[in-house]
Amino acid sequence: MDLSDAREDLAVAGAAALGAVALTVGLDLLAGVPVPLAARVAPLVVYFAYLFTRKGGPYGSFDTPRNWTVLVVVVTLAAGAYAVAT
Repeated sequence: MDLSDAREDLAVAGAAALGAVALTVGLDLLAGVPVPLAARVAPLVVYFAYLFTRKGGPYGSFDTPRNWTVLVVVVTLAAGAYAVAT
């Protein structure tokens, strides 16, 4: 693993961790909206999908850290909207 791979991993992991923390702190603790466990870990599921599919994955051009980070953000927003709606 070279340094650029580590930076890419760190960027996607950081986005996933920030998304999970934002759901827990922002919605559950500050806004008082109960967030189900499945919604809290949704950003982390995207990160694990990134880890297991980045080498020879079936997604072709989707396989860039920027695209995975955007996917983490979209999943985090969707999980937050789900928590608010329920």
